[in-house]
Amino acid sequence: MTQALTAHTVSVSFDGLTALSSVDLTVPKGSVTGLIGPNGAGKTTLVNVLTGFQAPTAGQVTMDGTDLGNKPAHKIRHLGIARTFQSGRLFGDLSVVDNLEVTGVGLGLSRKKASAKADEMLDWMGISALAERTAGGLPYTDERRVAIGRALMMEPKYLLLDEPAAGMSAEEAEDLSPLIARIVRDIGCGVLLIEHNIGMVLRTCDHIHVLDSGEIIEVGSPDVIKASEKVRHAYMGTQAETEGEVL
Repeated sequence: MTQALTAHTVSVSFDGLTALSSVDLTVPKGSVTGLIGPNGAGKTTLVNVLTGFQAPTAGQVTMDGTDLGNKPAHKIRHLGIARTFQSGRLFGDLSVVDNLEVTGVGLGLSRKKASAKADEMLDWMGISALAERTAGGLPYTDERRVAIGRALMMEPKYLLLDEPAAGMSAEEAEDLSPLIARIVRDIGCGVLLIEHNIGMVLRTCDHIHVLDSGEIIEVGSPDVIKASEKVRHAYMGTQAETEGEVL
């Protein structure tokens, strides 16, 4: 059986407007898949469908060949599909370690085991020094890393990172690539990276899907995406830079 999180001809419409149109996307276990596209292309809508925050108008989502059947977000998370959000969405009044501990308890661990797992995850992420800091007072970059650590609680099968480098400097964004590689190597999950930072996507991903106006317009390796005229056209006027080049 193929181990992958897959969208099969997924369409989403809002009040007659089409956000996604017959989208196919596969996130295999043990690799990093990229999802890029201009603003308004439908990337976050697709992530919402994959994680149960949005029911598709048509099509289906399967995990390791099993139809998820429009399950709600909390059940999707229990099945092993985790995500981060563009806005972070940490519990601002809680400490960093409590943010992770709450997730562990929500996923069925005892308080004691959740606390131990939270400490272990913060150590693995290299951010143990933040454990007792109040989440709402964190610098932006630390907030993003804590959000990733929280999503990794209980070692999900699939992790969807929605704009993890948004607002970061080029240097800070570059530091995320080895972290994502470690997630795949150490945890073994499949990662879907949704990013506007095209250079980061090209460096980090094994395979990339390009979404424009709700449709997948190109799929392939980083080299294929860099050479694609369709992708250049989609980004025309946006000055999307890739390692010294412009798409």
